[in-house]
Amino acid sequence: MLSMPYERKEIAPEKIREQEEICRRIFDRVTADGGRPLAMVDTYGCQQNEADSEKIRGYLAEMGYGFTQDEFQADVIVVNTCAVREHAEMRVLGNVGALNHTKKARPGQIIAVCGCMVQQEHMAKKLKLSYPVVDLVFGPHELWRFPDFAAEKNLGAVAEGIPQKRDGSVKAWLSIMYGCNNFCTYCVVPYVRGRERSRRPEDVLREARELIAAGYKEITLLGQNVNSYGKDLDCGVDFADLIRMVNDIPGDFLIRFMTSHPKDATEKLFRTMAECEKCAHQLHLPVQAGSDRILKAMNRSYDRAKYLRQVALARQYMPDLVLTTDIIVGFPGETDEDFAETLSLVEEVRYDAMFTFIYSKRVGTPAASMPDPYTRADKQKHFDALTELANRISGEKHREYEGKTLNLSSRTNGGRLVHLKGDPALIGQFAQASITASNTWALYGEIE
Repeated sequence: MLSMPYERKEIAPEKIREQEEICRRIFDRVTADGGRPLAMVDTYGCQQNEADSEKIRGYLAEMGYGFTQDEFQADVIVVNTCAVREHAEMRVLGNVGALNHTKKARPGQIIAVCGCMVQQEHMAKKLKLSYPVVDLVFGPHELWRFPDFAAEKNLGAVAEGIPQKRDGSVKAWLSIMYGCNNFCTYCVVPYVRGRERSRRPEDVLREARELIAAGYKEITLLGQNVNSYGKDLDCGVDFADLIRMVNDIPGDFLIRFMTSHPKDATEKLFRTMAECEKCAHQLHLPVQAGSDRILKAMNRSYDRAKYLRQVALARQYMPDLVLTTDIIVGFPGETDEDFAETLSLVEEVRYDAMFTFIYSKRVGTPAASMPDPYTRADKQKHFDALTELANRISGEKHREYEGKTLNLSSRTNGGRLVHLKGDPALIGQFAQASITASNTWALYGEIE
């Protein structure tokens, strides 16, 4: 458990240059025979993990590796893990265990497991002791040292200058900060990703300009709690200011961001979203529960009334706002009455979409030791009721789009998925489309 205050550290430029030199040496070795070895990066979890995987692919590309999705063809496999829910960890362990077959087929194959899951000491130890196919284990804070680790196997700080290889050419993830200071009682993220560290605004803007120049149309600003961006810096730039700075970059693109914590969502942020023409009117504002008693037990630092005031204020500035949320069902001690308050909040807010989860115990978090007298069957009953309500509201909200004409690029400004038929040359472009039909999960349209 973290007990000391976080001390911000920057990776020295000479250290980054050392890693670059290691990449060059590995490149010379692995391409010496004129061939091109292959690597596979398998990612679990959130968009922050996706962004980390882009850096890993960037390093591998610098080392001379091509890429494959076939583990039996890969010379190097990197599994980037998630620790937020137990189910994700079980999937990772099962899939890592299955790599025993690929390693037998390719004895020289190198398998690395990284990310949040292995930042937990007990999981790192389990991988090292029980999964002999794994050659390398490292946490997210050591990502910048990947070339070092790769060289050894023959292949918390913010590191600038790490190469990246992005998937696709339309949407890009842009990390603006790392870590979390909130310590929600159910969440393992502060323990595995450390305390909040914001990137300097000039570094964020440099990367944003590079993405826009490369033709990316959607840039998603990432952080565990983007609303607290800049609080650890001395430059007087907060998250709303950063959005305006990115918005002022010339180009035809859309700004999205996630995730927002309600305790830090401000009127300044909502006003900035409304005034910046390139900022999507889309807000993911996780409520987690509708009961004040449960919110307090979760250490969420807001109550139901404050959350509802924020929703009303955001919609006042942006009447067309698309609002999504996360909700945990079955938090330890949640009663039928507590859950009924969650249902009533959902009915009142009417989210466009919801990401719902049954509570998953995380070793080392305060909630893991809380008394929990309710059965899995009780929780599943609540989960099913919430899912049914969420689907009904989503379907009703989607029907409101029918007959409208929107400017979009596979998704609306608010992030709603739109299925369209058209020339493949239109991929990555904005186009006018009329919405002709809908269902619970998507919209359907025709390009005008």
